[in-house]
Amino acid sequence: MDCIFCKIASGELPAKKVYEDAHTLVFMDIAGDVDGHILAIPKRHFENILDCDGETLDRLMRTVKLVAEHCVKNCGYDGVNLLNANGTSAGQSVPHFHIHIIPRKSGDAVTAWPNFGGAKKDIDEVWQTLKL
Repeated sequence: MDCIFCKIASGELPAKKVYEDAHTLVFMDIAGDVDGHILAIPKRHFENILDCDGETLDRLMRTVKLVAEHCVKNCGYDGVNLLNANGTSAGQSVPHFHIHIIPRKSGDAVTAWPNFGGAKKDIDEVWQTLKL
């Protein structure tokens, strides 16, 4: 498989690892867009959350929580943003399930929340479509 994140997880490509266990890996994002930007991935390949099994998802979210707590308790951050895109229409650029962890400090001027253009349909109509 020609997946850059699988190559990082296997050690074939280098990464600045923040945390690693038998099933997950957290490493620095090389985008250089914001200080502390890190990525959490399952070592096993899943394209996104839609094909990820529950056990892997549970392990990844436990890792995300551990690293997020570390950022706040031990590294001087006040909070974190967790960002995830699933599918190219949602902006996913690497087809390996990953969660961005963006450590935050008060007043850091980082805009991590999307600027939505406003809903186009009535909430009740959309609710009828979405409810399980």
